[in-house]
Amino acid sequence: MTRRQDLKQGQPRLSNTDAPSMNEILHTRVSRRDTLRGGLGLAAGTFFAGAGISGCNSEGGKTAAKLSFSSVPGSTDADMLIVPPGFTTDILAPWGTPITGSFPAFKPDGTNSAEEQAQQMGQNHDGMQFYPLDDSGDRGLLVMNHEYSNATLFPGDGRSEDANGAPTDPDQVRKDINAHGVAIIEVQRDSSGKVSVVQGSSYNRRITAATPMQMSGPAAGDALLRTAYDPTGMSTRGTVNNCARGHTPWGTYLACEENIQGYFINTQDNPPRETARMGINAEGFGYLWSNVAGDPSEVNGEFARFDTTPSAASATADYRNEANNFGWVVEIDPKNPASTPIKRTALGRMRHEGCEPGLIRAGEPIAFYMGDDDRFEYFYKFVTAENYTPGADASNMLDNGTLYVARFNADGSGEWLKLDYATNPALQNDFASQADVLVNTRTAADILGATPMDRPEWSTTDPATGEIYLTLTNNTRREEGDENAANPRAPNSHGHVIRLAEDNSRADATSFSWDIFLFASNANADADFNKSGLTQDNELGSPDGIWFDPRGVLWIQTDNGAPLDFGGNDQMLAVVPASLSGDRTINPQTQAELKRFFVGPAGCEVTGVTMTPDYRTMFVNIQHPGGSFPANDGSSRPRSTTVVIRREDGGEVI
Repeated sequence: MTRRQDLKQGQPRLSNTDAPSMNEILHTRVSRRDTLRGGLGLAAGTFFAGAGISGCNSEGGKTAAKLSFSSVPGSTDADMLIVPPGFTTDILAPWGTPITGSFPAFKPDGTNSAEEQAQQMGQNHDGMQFYPLDDSGDRGLLVMNHEYSNATLFPGDGRSEDANGAPTDPDQVRKDINAHGVAIIEVQRDSSGKVSVVQGSSYNRRITAATPMQMSGPAAGDALLRTAYDPTGMSTRGTVNNCARGHTPWGTYLACEENIQGYFINTQDNPPRETARMGINAEGFGYLWSNVAGDPSEVNGEFARFDTTPSAASATADYRNEANNFGWVVEIDPKNPASTPIKRTALGRMRHEGCEPGLIRAGEPIAFYMGDDDRFEYFYKFVTAENYTPGADASNMLDNGTLYVARFNADGSGEWLKLDYATNPALQNDFASQADVLVNTRTAADILGATPMDRPEWSTTDPATGEIYLTLTNNTRREEGDENAANPRAPNSHGHVIRLAEDNSRADATSFSWDIFLFASNANADADFNKSGLTQDNELGSPDGIWFDPRGVLWIQTDNGAPLDFGGNDQMLAVVPASLSGDRTINPQTQAELKRFFVGPAGCEVTGVTMTPDYRTMFVNIQHPGGSFPANDGSSRPRSTTVVIRREDGGEVI
């Protein structure tokens, strides 16, 4: 999520039910946990641990991975990277790196044109995935999101604006548009372990906020998606605010559209629910790209489309529905540069943070888990209608299936509520069709009584147990008395990590069990807040990015929403849940297993992580750095970038 977004959040959502008191939550959760564990006593600080989730430490004789490093110190305001002794870092593909076309060089003074930006790495790197082109990963494709843009894109103090802060230069707006989206780059690792971009690779590609896209799934072609650009509602242009990522077992990349409300405006007194419930208003984040609409150089509404206020007699003559073509999961084939990105409407429209698969088993359906990153929003999953068959055609697998939203019960159980118009009578009075439900996913979830969460962001799947881990980044707008069992702190300044297990380990289960794996906190906070007993070696705020590597190492990244005692720079920590004793939660008895591995430079968010298949190379993204990081271009202009981490002895990163 962007710092820019944090200043522009919409008003808080309210719970659909009366919230129980904190004492009631504690009593119910502890009673349920004792029942499941045969009345075993509780260790201090583990009140929310363990309800119904298996405590096995290995599967099939596998031994839990072990971390080889000691925690590195935190840092405040240092404009540098920190890794443990024995590890080294390199800078790869910062914003402006030429990757395609005529390979225009990055200009540190910000004077690259819009056309040049479309041939370079975009701004504010975020979620990413590595796709090997050989068995070792010496060659591969690195696919990453460029979440948003900021003023460093332009010369001097920023873009040209009018007295109201709206842009006045259409070429600058085009550059802004081209700094968004996704980059696909081929990378090559040499014998020393150094990684570089293969500049002339035929795979290299930029997908921007202007790239043609196909709409697919139940909402494609619906009247709610029809615009002057495509009166059939089957196509659109561009993707924006791509935050966390997802992937599929058939080799495609899932770019997830998050804060679309920052790009569109609407000045209606009573906008339709698909506009209002997504937080679209007259201001956005201040991009205001529609301000240059009508410029003689404008082609086919390229700027006008960002104003969704009706201006013609019908939707097919204006852009009132343009924003309905955003807020989706976008499927991209990284190995086919000629392919058109596809927005998969069956997965719902919301502020998608990520879209991560659960355990993938041949002959069974696949569940994809998705957080809606806003305060008091919900956690979802999509279950494919088809069973997965390796090697079979999966081109339409994300178009057919069932969308669910989660309800977390105070006893450690949970339910998946079906967002299906045809079979759920609770939706039939308020919606006209499944397309209507999908365009208005948030409203449908409201009606079904889903659990309002503290900004559900990334999720990841334990490769051994199949348990799903979800970051709840923070929610300072949750008030005392409005807590729920899954979000028990008010206000929640530091966030937490939830873990859930599907009943019978089935992707298509309609119920689950859950617990709280980790409470983020300052080390010096009192025990009532620092429930996990964190110390200066592992204190953290606002867990955001989260990823299990195939060895079972869980990597947790932060986007600090609160200052820490021993260093406020964002960081990445690691833990092996299978190595934890007892209920396998982070608590005062096990917190030392959570170790700080990496600290980013001042002002940045540490976000996005992936590795080569031999685990010898790790990629981590640095977004919106402050200061002059990485200062490798002869200027002090900060640049988002990918950091390559490797061991000095060439071994596995662990």
